[in-house]
Amino acid sequence: MTYQTYTLSNGLRIIHKPDQSPVAYCGMVINTGSRDEAENEQGMAHFIEHMLFKGTEKRRSGHIINRLENVGGELNAYTSKEETVVYAGVLKEYFERAMELVSDIVLHSNFPQKEIEKEVVIILDEIQSYNDSPSELIFDDFEELLFDNHPIGHNILGKSELLEKYSTDDAFRFVKKQYRPEEMVFFALGDLDFKQLVRWAEKYLKTENREPKTRMRVSPTYYQPNKKEINKNTHQVHFMMGNRAYDLYHPNRMGMYLLNNILGGPGMNSLLNLSLREKHGLVYNVESSYQPFVDTGMWSVYFGCDPENVNRCEQLVYNELQKLREQLLPENALKKYKLQLVGQMAISSEHKENLALSLGKSFLHYGKIDDLETVKQMIEAVTAEQLQQIANEIFNPKELSVLKYV
Repeated sequence: MTYQTYTLSNGLRIIHKPDQSPVAYCGMVINTGSRDEAENEQGMAHFIEHMLFKGTEKRRSGHIINRLENVGGELNAYTSKEETVVYAGVLKEYFERAMELVSDIVLHSNFPQKEIEKEVVIILDEIQSYNDSPSELIFDDFEELLFDNHPIGHNILGKSELLEKYSTDDAFRFVKKQYRPEEMVFFALGDLDFKQLVRWAEKYLKTENREPKTRMRVSPTYYQPNKKEINKNTHQVHFMMGNRAYDLYHPNRMGMYLLNNILGGPGMNSLLNLSLREKHGLVYNVESSYQPFVDTGMWSVYFGCDPENVNRCEQLVYNELQKLREQLLPENALKKYKLQLVGQMAISSEHKENLALSLGKSFLHYGKIDDLETVKQMIEAVTAEQLQQIANEIFNPKELSVLKYV
């Protein structure tokens, strides 16, 4: 993968990957998310993401909405535990328009109080909608169980009683503390002249944050496996189990991705899908997921089933984990699983928006981008013995936490 990089004098980094397409993508990834909130700031990172669209020093919300929509472009954003991302897609001839707009809302938002009062109502409605979806809500509750009393466990949407108190001053205070140029990456994917891109960056991204750096992420330490049931009065039982796992920089990270894909990835031939759905017909959906953070990670299994089947489903999951802990994968099976993961990654990289977002996040965390051939080599280097060692560390039944909605 050929890509070009540049660092502004304020520390903000730029990365561009050439792509022969009439559509170009760009965005800003900011190294701040819900884990960076103080106890009385829960939901603030997501709240700021919403408010970025509500006015800047030179634009009102209507101008922001129409700036790209009028030329058929799209503007979007999301917040995670560790990142806030604002991005856009446009025809390449309107790229400068998109770059200037993204820069303006990230660096020059003014968080008008009257817009805050309206937007908080919308976020509260988003929270209520989320609460009505147990298959989504259980993931948040499980993270809180796994990272008890740590900001990583906090719900990204925040607490209603706190959101209703947030003001313009609160928003500016959070942004001054967290939105630092050296903690940002501007990414671009498209048929663009890089020298021109740098000139635009010097024009639109020259911002300073003179506030002293005070943020320090505290890594989660103590972990005590826990089991919990919550009465949600749902027709199905919703079930999750899991454990803490490897961080973004751990040498077992790629092996963990592969093992999780084998166990409960998106393929219909995942071990859990073959067992719980195809063989026994007990669930509509069963999946496992692995989410690494900068200093920790989490792995989990989720399924929903009829109440009378939950114990059987749980035992079937344990059976599959036990096999991976006790038995080495045969070489032909391991080769097949590696080909599957490489193929999934190759197909995902063909989705240009996903590729652009991955470009920014990889450069933020690793300072480089690995091409598909490099990733393929990393996957091929994973051995059956390594996967068994990972399974024994992460799938140890004595270390697993369990959450049920009943």
